[in-house]
Amino acid sequence: MLIMRLLLLLAVLGIGGSVILYSLTGNPRYKVWAWKALRATVVVMFVLLAVFAIERVLAPMV
Repeated sequence: MLIMRLLLLLAVLGIGGSVILYSLTGNPRYKVWAWKALRATVVVMFVLLAVFAIERVLAPMV
């Protein structure tokens, strides 16, 4: 759970910083990077949640 929180914190900082840089400079590469980082973060979060769910289902069997 700590890994998930750390990943989410880093993602929010990175995406927020990129959006701020985009609003200050108008350079579209910051917007593109923020969008890619958001998509990657959502995918990784779903994978981690799936691993946690599988762990909860398989743990009683052991």
